[in-house]
Amino acid sequence: MLILPRRRALHLAGATALATGAGRVPAQAEDKVVAIGMSFPLTGSLALQAGIARDAAQFAIDEANAKGGLGGYTLRALVLDDASTTTGQYDPALAATNARKMLGDPTVMAAVGPLNSGSAKAATPVLSQGGMATVSGSATNPDLTNPKFASLYRPGGKPVFFRTVTTDAYQGPNLANYFAETLKVKKVIVLDDGGAYGVGMADAFAAQAAKKGMQVVIRDRLDPLNADYNAIVTKAKSLGVQGLYYGGDPLAGAKLAKQSYDSLPAIPKGGGDGMHTPDMLTGTGMPAIQGWYATSAAAHVLEEPDVQAWAKRYKAKMNQEPADYTVTYYDAASVIIDAIGRVAKAGTPMTRANVRDAIQATKLKTLQGDIAFDENGDMNSKVVSIYQVKFDGTFPPGDVVHQFIYVGVAPEA
Repeated sequence: MLILPRRRALHLAGATALATGAGRVPAQAEDKVVAIGMSFPLTGSLALQAGIARDAAQFAIDEANAKGGLGGYTLRALVLDDASTTTGQYDPALAATNARKMLGDPTVMAAVGPLNSGSAKAATPVLSQGGMATVSGSATNPDLTNPKFASLYRPGGKPVFFRTVTTDAYQGPNLANYFAETLKVKKVIVLDDGGAYGVGMADAFAAQAAKKGMQVVIRDRLDPLNADYNAIVTKAKSLGVQGLYYGGDPLAGAKLAKQSYDSLPAIPKGGGDGMHTPDMLTGTGMPAIQGWYATSAAAHVLEEPDVQAWAKRYKAKMNQEPADYTVTYYDAASVIIDAIGRVAKAGTPMTRANVRDAIQATKLKTLQGDIAFDENGDMNSKVVSIYQVKFDGTFPPGDVVHQFIYVGVAPEA
């Protein structure tokens, strides 16, 4: 390991903001500390869900340190907030700023997150220019790993965005299959919140719905900052819709759920993993949230015997039940930790470029099973899980584990 004089290390710390040098900055060997960055909307409408992701990653880091670190390295977390105090939701501009802050810290070798696809689209080009990989357990927009958009999301060359979930190319269409095949919906309204994630989810659902013979009678967009969606809900009722699909996050989703319950209480309603959150449960409340479907872009493994032992350890330390996205974010952090460990064991320089390459070559047994990535950063697994709210008053209203009941694997498109 090259030992840098303190003055030289500080100089390199400033240089990490530059695209040409960031990928070559080694961790400082004097203290043998390696950091994992995190950028989540820790305040506002997604605070509870963001807390799940942060805590899962931190738990993985703490476990690695408790085992003695990685080849002499101690891990730490650099946790940043990408929520806007003005809008109360995630802010892609802040996510990009946070990416630059991570690059400005020479000990940060990789990042976990972002939570949202919009933030990922803003942060990934910055991280690419700096040669730093990030692994998300929830950002599902297909564009992020599509080679067609390589000039946007990997301008530095190699892919730097990886994820431990599948994409909306499967999540939206597979729930459309369920609406058509199992729920027998014939006429549907499809809405989104204008964000990158929500638009992608809604478009994918609507396209597959049409292929399955459903009539998309309304395809529209909601402004998350508006308070009243009654006009579009009333129109949907007048057209005799039999189902509602929403792509987006709880800021608009919770208001939509409340107002659609008043006019359309009995029809099936659903959304993506943006709905499968504690914030959606608490923001909507009973009885409006009852019966809502939501998907998760990963396999449901919490009931499996070999995961139960881990879940008990997690609850004992974190004082909370692990949720499905606890699993995907624990696995995301585990991928990075494994990569750092392999770089340390190989005796090669602890650089962002070497850690990125190690992540690309991942073959790791995780809570979800064996994880490996294709050449674009996507997992080989394409499982989408379906959940439905069946409210249980013996558990807290925002308890995503007990209020969202697992239905099964969504039919593949």
